[in-house]
Amino acid sequence: MKTDSLPVHHPVVSAVGRPRSDIRSAALTQLRDTVEFLQLDEGTHKVLAEPRRSLMVSVPLLRDDGSLEVYEGFRVQHNAARGPAKGGIRFHPEVDLGEVTALAMWMSWKCAVVGVPYGGAKGGVRIDPSTLSAAERERLTRRFTSEIRAFIGPEIDIPAPDVGTDEQTMAWMMDTYSQVAGYSVPGVVTGKPISIGGTSGRAGATSRGVAIATLEALDSHGINPNGRTVAVEGFGKVGALAALYLQEAGMKVVAVTDVGGGRYCAHGLDIELLISEMASDAVSVRDSEQGDELRRAELLSLDVDVLVPAAMEGSINDSNVDMVSARVIVEGANGPVTPAADRVLEDCGTLVIPDILANAGGVVVSYLEWVQNVQSYSWSDLDVQLKLSDVMQTAYKSVFALSQSRSITMRRAAHAIGVGRVAEAMQCRGNFP
Repeated sequence: MKTDSLPVHHPVVSAVGRPRSDIRSAALTQLRDTVEFLQLDEGTHKVLAEPRRSLMVSVPLLRDDGSLEVYEGFRVQHNAARGPAKGGIRFHPEVDLGEVTALAMWMSWKCAVVGVPYGGAKGGVRIDPSTLSAAERERLTRRFTSEIRAFIGPEIDIPAPDVGTDEQTMAWMMDTYSQVAGYSVPGVVTGKPISIGGTSGRAGATSRGVAIATLEALDSHGINPNGRTVAVEGFGKVGALAALYLQEAGMKVVAVTDVGGGRYCAHGLDIELLISEMASDAVSVRDSEQGDELRRAELLSLDVDVLVPAAMEGSINDSNVDMVSARVIVEGANGPVTPAADRVLEDCGTLVIPDILANAGGVVVSYLEWVQNVQSYSWSDLDVQLKLSDVMQTAYKSVFALSQSRSITMRRAAHAIGVGRVAEAMQCRGNFP
């Protein structure tokens, strides 16, 4: 039901201490809650709680100085009931099996909630990519690809870029896989350059999805976006373009932060200029001369209409949730709000658009890229944008309708749809043997 105002946030101070980051536990907590809501049997719950396949590999890397280092790599396929596994590859120093397993689970629900016929997967290498030269990044990527090659493929598991990786990473992965196959296999990855089978619209697809979800959230509550204030945590691949798209839609982006700090301007930042500054020689948005310097922790407490956490998981937790003043939170990152913080926000009346819906734009366009690859066909940028908008708007309306009809949060509604669709596919297929 539409109203003429945004939800009113009534701050509640959490009495719980600072949490230990554990996104695997968060994912399982959300699953248990959803299983109980859907009244699924315990056997189904057990299958959904465990990944179908988990792979840990050693990734030797010959450094430019001739030394040999060995890093840990992971690939987890959570569920394949609805189609091939799908999920990103991240290069980050905190990557571990628990994180990758949780992210793979969330990918299963994300694909299902937007109606994409994939299962969830995730992978990565525990390394700081900023310490690598371009040649070292290529060698690391190719060796990692060779180690997981038997477990990926256009009809098995299709990687994509994530934190610390990009379209060049996907080009190296595709080439490595293709060299062994003996022919070009563009459908083995998505998010690759257009020149080798990538699609128009893939760059910025996650950000565009976040913007669409934000505008749908405002519209569903009868709110005109013009002049509404936005703060974005994480001015990276997702956050920067999400800020730009929201500004282009008439919203006022007053604050942004990245790992180095942030900037604040009550009249609104020039996001296009800020992106240009970051593309030149700026190390952090903190180095911009726009507005005033803002500390990372201060962004969460700003009195804004919309907060977009687009950094890493667990950034809003029970140690800082009492600071949050935004009326609407749109999760650009995966798992930025912990379950404990989520309960506080629910008590406050804060509207949270969950990650498995809000940031699903990337996997939607990845699916469109994969379809083009397997059909040896391509669509125009306009075609891709229209298809993305249609899928995201349809998914939002389905989640919102369930939320309203059952008087539940958007997160519970999104998980009910996603988990429910995966469980239905499992039931239809049965158990083998």
